[in-house]
Amino acid sequence: MPHLAKKDYLMRHDKVRSHLHYSVCKALDIETTHKWYTHMPKPVYEKGDVTLMWDQAVHTDREVTANRPDIKIKNTKEKTCTLIDVTIRAERNFVQNESEKKLKYKRLCIEVQRKRNQKCTIIPVITGAIGIVTRSLRKNLETVPGKHSIDSIQKAAILGTSHKEQKLLQCEA
Repeated sequence: MPHLAKKDYLMRHDKVRSHLHYSVCKALDIETTHKWYTHMPKPVYEKGDVTLMWDQAVHTDREVTANRPDIKIKNTKEKTCTLIDVTIRAERNFVQNESEKKLKYKRLCIEVQRKRNQKCTIIPVITGAIGIVTRSLRKNLETVPGKHSIDSIQKAAILGTSHKEQKLLQCEA
């Protein structure tokens, strides 16, 4: 049973981050599907001065344990690097979790700034299993390329939760 739950949690997480990735692809004029829910991200996209990475380790000179953000957007012209990490959790401790995510990737950000001379930003995207979001989510998403619908992010999280619960109830029956 734990194996089933882990797989379903990951599926819900991937749908939310896929939605964000899709919006970034659209903003950068990267060819993708017509609907976000059919979007299947590739590990790396390059368009002009921008590199968009999906679930890829960021290599640094020094060892950094948290080196695999969900989405990384690197702009060589503007010398910026944006690290996006998605979390879907129970409806509590959101502010604490947001601080933990920023702290988790702080060393990676410092290494990116040191090694590549890029301004690095950490964007935690935190939503609850039943759709509650952090107060700062809208502001955080404004710094990410694309039109991001908080409603769609919430919907993806809620549908993932519903799917997971349905499977759980079917196993118990």
